[in-house]
Amino acid sequence: MTESTKTPSNDRHYDVPPSLPLTLNIQFTKDLSFEVPHGASIFATLQEPPQISVAIDTNANRLNDEGAYEVSLKIKVDAVEPLQKNQEEKSNRTVFITELIYCAVVTLQNPPEELIEPILLVEVPRLIFPYARNIICDVTRDGGFPPVVLQPIDFVSLWQSKQQQNAPTNNEVGHA
Repeated sequence: MTESTKTPSNDRHYDVPPSLPLTLNIQFTKDLSFEVPHGASIFATLQEPPQISVAIDTNANRLNDEGAYEVSLKIKVDAVEPLQKNQEEKSNRTVFITELIYCAVVTLQNPPEELIEPILLVEVPRLIFPYARNIICDVTRDGGFPPVVLQPIDFVSLWQSKQQQNAPTNNEVGHA
């Protein structure tokens, strides 16, 4: 069902999408870590750009019975030195590691039950991601490396994947 509004200048009706039953109260950095395990020596020996891997997770915890939740977006970036052709060592050296837990406190105003999880694990992370992305970019640049600019994240796919991992299999259901 959509809402309609009239403009003062004419009698045309325009469809306005319904607003989310969501208030974003505050967002904050809960935890931030940046480390260069090999110190200054990595700057002297690094010959090629590091290989970057990114892991992202979302989580939500209910704070009270009035509909307040803490939603966290966890981002971990690992950068490793690429193996050189003449290098015999089989493990890549870690160039840097950064971990960020970026959170929002939100209040839901009586949403339909089936929308609570998608709002908390898709919509809220989508809203706070640009801020977390900026922090990752700044901390890697300030750490002496080219900034890591994260690509947009498909939080719907991330949520669906998480649901599939948590779904019980036929063996877990406990058939008699």
